[in-house]
Amino acid sequence: MRKAALLYNPLSGRRKKHRVQDVEAAAAVLRAAGVELDISPTRAASDAGAQVRMAIRDGFETIIACGGDGTVHDILQGIAGRDAALGIIPLGTANAMAHDLRLPLSAAGAARALLTATPKKIAVGRIDYRDFNNLPAFRFFTVAAGVGVDAHLFYKLNRLIKDRMGMTAYYTKALHLWWTHRMRYFEAEFSSNGGETLREARLSEMLAVRINFFGGILRELAPGSSLARNDLRLVLCRTGNRALYLAYVFRGLLGMSRGVPGIELAYADKVSCASVRGEKPENIYVEADGELLGRLPITLSTVPDGLTVLVPKGHPTLY
Repeated sequence: MRKAALLYNPLSGRRKKHRVQDVEAAAAVLRAAGVELDISPTRAASDAGAQVRMAIRDGFETIIACGGDGTVHDILQGIAGRDAALGIIPLGTANAMAHDLRLPLSAAGAARALLTATPKKIAVGRIDYRDFNNLPAFRFFTVAAGVGVDAHLFYKLNRLIKDRMGMTAYYTKALHLWWTHRMRYFEAEFSSNGGETLREARLSEMLAVRINFFGGILRELAPGSSLARNDLRLVLCRTGNRALYLAYVFRGLLGMSRGVPGIELAYADKVSCASVRGEKPENIYVEADGELLGRLPITLSTVPDGLTVLVPKGHPTLY
């Protein structure tokens, strides 16, 4: 790492009162190691991609996302497919990508880990969807994309509550939705390694997961998923039983080594989802990396070698 642009989100996640202090702590570590560093706040989610593209144009070969999964997601839109490496300093609410990369959660610790990290090319997820103006759009993602109640969670979650309560807001709202939200069904088609196309006629929830370890209570949400793979690990929920859905989410804490009835796993290279008869597509939301995007229909796929990410030494699968 010789020349790096550090983009930080002044509004995301934990320790916002200490955000400048945390950024300066990371910057001090990098500059002490001789890294030429440029520091800028992200202006808005829609502008982050353009900021990244300008930094790469100006010769910065490393882009450091300093924030949470939302910040990483926004920066990803500008760096995917380009000749620059992504580093992460986790200062967000959940920091799932940082957990999966086994990064320290302190700003200075993460910066030190990046100094000895190895650049690795990985596949990046892509979601094509309809935005809230019913226009076609697409995004890249690194953690997961979802259809159903988890996307509905992000739609309903009050951003101010999240900023004040962090993950407590997620868990509180998730429990409320589990109890009150009507499970809406949709259909999906998917294939793996160019093989036979499989069809799911009625799903109440689907997650397409890229990372293996989320941290926190979610832990290993989709066993078998990995950034080292070029495909998606699907969590297919056929059941509308709320207790089974909740049991799957918390199975790690409950010590459930076996599967949960009505919920299965599969691998896929490409997935298409659409509403079923009797369900309005505008009532079924989609998200990626925790960011609410729009509605059905969607297509999910991966772009092999679509992202270069800095992986700390000793990572169990990527290093």
